[in-house]
Amino acid sequence: MKAFTELERKQYTNVWVIAEVLSGKIQKVTYELIGVARELADSRNSEVWAIILNSQLEEDMESIFIHGANVAMVAGNPVLSGFNDEVEANILKKLIDKYKPEVVLCGATSRGRALIPRVAVMTHSGLTADCTRLSIDVVNGDLLQTRPAFGGNIMATIRCSNYRPQMATVRPRVMRVLEPDYTRKGRVIKEEILSTDVKKLKRIIRIQHDDETDVNLADARIIISGGRGLKGKRGFDLLKRLAEKMEGAAMGASRAAVDAGWVSYSHQVGQTGQTVQTKVYIACGISGQIQHLVGMQSCDLIIAIDQNPDTPMMQIADIAVVGDLFEIIPEIICQIDEYNNQN
Repeated sequence: MKAFTELERKQYTNVWVIAEVLSGKIQKVTYELIGVARELADSRNSEVWAIILNSQLEEDMESIFIHGANVAMVAGNPVLSGFNDEVEANILKKLIDKYKPEVVLCGATSRGRALIPRVAVMTHSGLTADCTRLSIDVVNGDLLQTRPAFGGNIMATIRCSNYRPQMATVRPRVMRVLEPDYTRKGRVIKEEILSTDVKKLKRIIRIQHDDETDVNLADARIIISGGRGLKGKRGFDLLKRLAEKMEGAAMGASRAAVDAGWVSYSHQVGQTGQTVQTKVYIACGISGQIQHLVGMQSCDLIIAIDQNPDTPMMQIADIAVVGDLFEIIPEIICQIDEYNNQN
């Protein structure tokens, strides 16, 4: 396919966010994407559009607007009550052809990873997956998409200069949600979905189950993570005791600890685990390889405990405690117990 001319590229405007809706609720990743989309759109003097492919949305559009969107485009049809990447890709292809967005963003969730590659192929667009940072070249509108590369050993910035729209998936809990502005208003566009747009060749069956071993790190206010420095399962028993002493705390781990079998995968933080954005992140015996850092570097306060002051984690920490964690953590637990007994 021939590269777009400058005139053709100028026909594409605005930044789109593909909203993720689950059980009638807009998911937090949507608001995270609207936040970064607002920054991109402002630098191009354009608008942020939230694209909602769902017929059973339980909330109104005000939440979309107060978090930074100018437009909520709603494409409703009973077949969109669940998720079917085949159907949604066909609808997005039609909408992109009609409205010509300059940038299309989607969460790097299981849904986004299934949906957006299809759309990129159908629209002959470039796609960068699992981005951790986005900016834009104000001169030519090229989206600058930063993501880990070579196994997470470097951070690569990718641009797609020849085609539009430019597409990226963004890891959840990497971008920050904008403070709500309750004076912000927007407009709603309702798109008609034809029967030809929703023909399905497959049916998706979704099975939900509760697993007591699952850990919801996303909702924790404090995460206490351990790495190789914990030396085994007994070290993680110590971390678990500390987490149980703190309200809203959960236990995390590095990939090295998970691979060693000391703790289950559901605790893993990092490029191949969960991305977290907590108030406090306490790293115990974690060296801080880039694969781990991309999963927690957006936390508000980072505390590191290690005997080696020169590790990457100790260097980026807001508070770096040099010492033996097997002495420091029991002392913290003791201090918490004393405080609770006095109060």
